[in-house]
Amino acid sequence: MTVSRAPRGALALLASTQLLLILDTAIVNVALPSIGEDLGSGSTGLSWVANAYLITFGGLLLLGGRVADLLGHRRLFLGGLGLLAAASAVGALAPNAAALVAARAVQGVGAALAAAAAFALLLVLFPEGPGRHRALGAFAAMGGLGGVLGTVLGGVLTDVLGWRSTFWLNVVVAALLGALAPRVLDAGTGGARHGRGFDLAGALTATGGLGLIAYALVGGAENGWLSAATLGAGGAGLALLAGFAVIETRTAVPLVPPAVLARPSLRLANALSGLAQMTLFPMFFLVSLYLQSVLGHDPLGGGLGLLPLSLVVVAVAPQTGRLIFRIGLTRTMTLGFALLCAGTLWLALALTADGSFFSTVLAPSLLLGVALPLVMVTTNVAATAEVAPEETGLASGLVNTSQQFGSVLGLAILVAVAAARTESATAAAQTTGFRAALLLGATFAAAATLLSVRLRLPAPATAPPRQDRAGDPAASQTRGE
Repeated sequence: MTVSRAPRGALALLASTQLLLILDTAIVNVALPSIGEDLGSGSTGLSWVANAYLITFGGLLLLGGRVADLLGHRRLFLGGLGLLAAASAVGALAPNAAALVAARAVQGVGAALAAAAAFALLLVLFPEGPGRHRALGAFAAMGGLGGVLGTVLGGVLTDVLGWRSTFWLNVVVAALLGALAPRVLDAGTGGARHGRGFDLAGALTATGGLGLIAYALVGGAENGWLSAATLGAGGAGLALLAGFAVIETRTAVPLVPPAVLARPSLRLANALSGLAQMTLFPMFFLVSLYLQSVLGHDPLGGGLGLLPLSLVVVAVAPQTGRLIFRIGLTRTMTLGFALLCAGTLWLALALTADGSFFSTVLAPSLLLGVALPLVMVTTNVAATAEVAPEETGLASGLVNTSQQFGSVLGLAILVAVAAARTESATAAAQTTGFRAALLLGATFAAAATLLSVRLRLPAPATAPPRQDRAGDPAASQTRGE
């Protein structure tokens, strides 16, 4: 597939989709208290308004990526956006919490399909090299901006128009993106493996296993890590994934070919993507809580407190490709993780019960704003560097799944640590809990820093220069040194 008519328009469309998906998660979190008051739902019911989305989103990313390879990237992209818009409309009209949770679960399905297809489209549109680095930088910038815009818009829309308006916003934006897609994306996006069948058993076991593990992770902190529900779901999920591994070695058309997972650089890059999110995603959540529950900001103020970080992300992300060209992929990645570790550690040590935004959060958040795009762009580059055209959806599903499960796992662990170290509701006790959680997050980043040094991408096969847009000096820098 090509997008010769409007490559920039296609990138803007795909990056805007990333913005929508990140924004949706943040915006609903802000609206939860108003949802509970309006629908008469308690804290448990409210938590599943968020969790239902996370479970289906995380569980279906891998399947969505492979289906994109089979059925066509643009087709699945449009289908995912359409499903997201329809489910958002149902959520906006939901008469009770149960209906809203069901709508959120379907939203997660649509988001998984749209996210996997959007990332696969980006890989097809921008071959390996500086162009792809710039495109991934745009994705990183939109992700960082989406978290803050979601928090700010969530507060404004909920206060002015009510919580249902946050769902109608999804409908409008998804419909707009869907209407623009045929104008900037070619129709020639048919899958490369039509007629070879589909690994139904692998799809069912992988999706079921990932969904159950997501359920165990998001419910563990709430129900207890040793509760029957958590242990049962986790055990069943692991059993299904073990069955999936066996199926993949025996089927003629595996969902995830074992040869793909046998690539050391791909495995390490996906592990690093997960570790990055285990630090980054909970950090946003914990900083917002600290600003509101300890420093006394309202939800809108808590969201605006993350605005400087997001502005730095937007400024740095487009420059990440140039840094990769100058010092190489591996060194850029290691630098990003080192800055992530330093920024998270600085933030943890700066928190005080009687501080202010300017004395505790601002300076370390600016450093984290530099680290975020360096980490996100380089891990995505490494995770997709060896991808063949027929594997773009698969690579998209793998890296998106790694990031999603890193986010869910990191949030579950760090929130549990914060709760365990918080002995009372006082500002000092809450600060102690937040500090402990962020110190653990810095430990994850430190581990990723050490692991990133080991990354080595294989040299590309010899080919005429014209066949490889990335085969110039700029591209050679992406191989690590």
